[in-house]
Amino acid sequence: MLDEEAEKNIQSWLAQEYDDKTKDTIRQMLNADDPELNNAFYTNLAFGTGGMRGIMGVGTNRMNRYTIMRATQGLANYIEEENLPNPSVLIGYDSRHHSREFAEIAARVLAANEIDVYIASDIRPTPWVSFGCRFKRCNAAIMITASHNPPEYNGYKVYWSDGAQVLPPHDKGIIEDVNKIESLSEIKKTDLKSPFITWIDEEIDNAYLKAIRPLSLCPDQNKTKGENLKVLYSSLHGTGIKLLPKAMQDWGFSNLTLVEKQCIPDGDFSAAPSPNPEDPEALKMGVEQLLKENLDLLIATDPDADRVGAVVNHQGKAVYLNGNQIACLGLYHILSEKKVQNTLPDNGAAIKTIVTTELFKKIANNFGVTCFNVHTGFKYVAEKIREWEEDSNPYQYLFGGEESFGYLWGTYARDKDGISASLLIQEIALKQKLKGKTLIDLLNEIYERYGLFFETLKSVRFEETKEGKEKMAQSLDKLRNSPPKSLADIAVKTLDDYQKRKRFDLLSGHVTELPLAQSNVLIFWLEDDSKVMVRPSGTEPKVKLYCGVSQSTFSNQEEALQTLKSKANTLINALESHLQ
Repeated sequence: MLDEEAEKNIQSWLAQEYDDKTKDTIRQMLNADDPELNNAFYTNLAFGTGGMRGIMGVGTNRMNRYTIMRATQGLANYIEEENLPNPSVLIGYDSRHHSREFAEIAARVLAANEIDVYIASDIRPTPWVSFGCRFKRCNAAIMITASHNPPEYNGYKVYWSDGAQVLPPHDKGIIEDVNKIESLSEIKKTDLKSPFITWIDEEIDNAYLKAIRPLSLCPDQNKTKGENLKVLYSSLHGTGIKLLPKAMQDWGFSNLTLVEKQCIPDGDFSAAPSPNPEDPEALKMGVEQLLKENLDLLIATDPDADRVGAVVNHQGKAVYLNGNQIACLGLYHILSEKKVQNTLPDNGAAIKTIVTTELFKKIANNFGVTCFNVHTGFKYVAEKIREWEEDSNPYQYLFGGEESFGYLWGTYARDKDGISASLLIQEIALKQKLKGKTLIDLLNEIYERYGLFFETLKSVRFEETKEGKEKMAQSLDKLRNSPPKSLADIAVKTLDDYQKRKRFDLLSGHVTELPLAQSNVLIFWLEDDSKVMVRPSGTEPKVKLYCGVSQSTFSNQEEALQTLKSKANTLINALESHLQ
């Protein structure tokens, strides 16, 4: 049975000037009673606050040339309403199927609206787009990518003039204009020969490499000793291969080996079981090569190179670093070096997302640096940077990190950057190697100094259907309206409900306001300072459960770590049971 809205959308597509292949596909699905037809048409693919992401295919709820056209015409209409002089937009794209096609379609729509377009002549990373938007002084930018999602996905990210993903009021204005478009006749388009379209690459490449060069805190050491660090790199079939090897050479990290099969741009991600550096399976091929060739460090960026993972060859064993650990290593290095060099500002600030480890805050505070919490998503880090740039008595941004392998070092771009973060990891690793140590040794030193912290993440998947999404929403509502008073026999002290923007003290009944904007996130703070969180994914039909536990003192780190792991798993399973 077709949903009423699906039936309406299907008939609309069959009646309008959609291409014959698309119409034939719809008719074949109708004749076969294909259940996917309902999912493909029951709604319009949501153009959210940062853009849209979804499965590629025919339908109003799928990523295809028509949903791209609709989104881009909405963006063009909004730009026109803003009365911007000589408006321009930068467009980049990754190695996924149809990414270049979607980028070209977006360029054609913008050009038809007499908006100047700079489009990458080949695949480029997301941070290249964020930086390039600022460098070319564009009014907006588009990146065609689904980041680390499976191969069947693609996406459309929108940036504003500061190089950050759109935030209020621009996001709401664009969404409204996209939603107003009801037919193909409202969409303008021209061909790629339009004088409004300019192909670009090396100009931004060179400017980007120049912009990140001053970030190095140990430039002389990197230049003279960098070849001592044996680095293995995988781009996971994505865009990082276009910039990271050049950047490494520029910084002095010349001893580079590639995971060859994974460095070929490929939308199927043929040699990577997953295009996500958070997934150990994605790094398995690289880890085998790391140990076989006795290299020091494996670096892997996701397909659009805004995230980076790392594996360390520590005493002949491959040790995976998680996103929280990389964030803390990066912050500790930056603050330590700046303190030694007497360049640590009095008004220094670091930023982490609310689901990122509390160790990050502890390190920042120890150096006299203010740590700010923001919602998940680097657009909120960028928002803070912009606020401080406009403030008469600002903080000085030093570093931002999130547990999902995203980091920004410096303000040249306004989105997470796996290229510069890879260089940061290598700079720290080289410094340790010259002492006869590894990143794991440094991490252990941090734990000795600040206490042992352990975090874990679990995803609860729901079906990619209308019913599945409704069930996911109902599960979260149930948890919100009937919160547990304890988890694994540990009392819940406070509940932070960002949907209501309230902190509930479950012991005293006291209620206070939360400082951040509304978001569908729940954080349970337990009596022993453990932190358990739940939030829906912004890109996939799944709920993410997070847990962070710590121990301030310990005599045996390995034993203490195993205890914390067991505790975290017990707590996260306890929270999951309340989602059923």
